[in-house]
Amino acid sequence: MVTSNASRQSAYRKRHLQDEEGHCERINQVVSLHAKRALERFAKCYGVTQRALLERLLVDAETETVNGVLLYPNGQAEYYDGKFGATTSSLRSNG
Repeated sequence: MVTSNASRQSAYRKRHLQDEEGHCERINQVVSLHAKRALERFAKCYGVTQRALLERLLVDAETETVNGVLLYPNGQAEYYDGKFGATTSSLRSNG
């Protein structure tokens, strides 16, 4: 049976979005070439997949942030509610 490219892509996405616990979600993001190459080099250096590296970096960064907001009254609750506004020079604001 011949299937179209769209059908094959759809089947691939369905297979690869499913995990045993149902805790995975797909993200699609365009990043700068510099950031993409850095991700590739960093992952290769540590012998992990780009996905594993991104997951670890994000979890570590959030842990550090949560530990930092504990210094503020209601900091952790505000962080998880999306109301805590932390700013740094290395991150661009959405505002």
